Amino acid sequence: MVYGLTAAIAVRLGVDLAAYAGLFLAALIAATILPMQSEAVLVGLLLADYSPRLLIAVASVGNVLGSVINWLLGRGIERFRSQRWFPMNQALLERAQVWYRRYGKWSLLLSWLPVVGDPLTVVAGVLRELFGFSFCWSLPPRSAVILFLPP
Repeated sequence: MVYGLTAAIAVRLGVDLAAYAGLFLAALIAATILPMQSEAVLVGLLLADYSPRLLIAVASVGNVLGSVINWLLGRGIERFRSQRWFPMNQALLERAQVWYRRYGKWSLLLSWLPVVGDPLTVVAGVLRELFGFSFCWSLPPRSAVILFLPP
């Protein structure tokens, strides 16, 4: 009987770990300049009765790390900008640069927005914004929702 209970707990832990890892990867990829959305995964796990706070925390960590990847891509974008396979076209990058120059560091508070948010974090890297500053300014809007969820 104890073995069966232990095996059931191990299976449940494995399923939970896979669910959270899947959400993390979906959020990480969605936060990069690759075209993907993680909201469906998040909603599905919420409907499956997972902890909302933990789900948002995992998704936030994935999102922030995706922003870090974007910033790093921005630092090295000059080498790849003219390549056909590069997922960001010149017009979108220029529009994001104009936005960033106009509103400066404050624009990173909008890094969570669809369509414009990801290019903003790339542009922060292109314009050599300090990493710590970029990280600190993109973290609060991506994770602030945790503060408003019930326990």
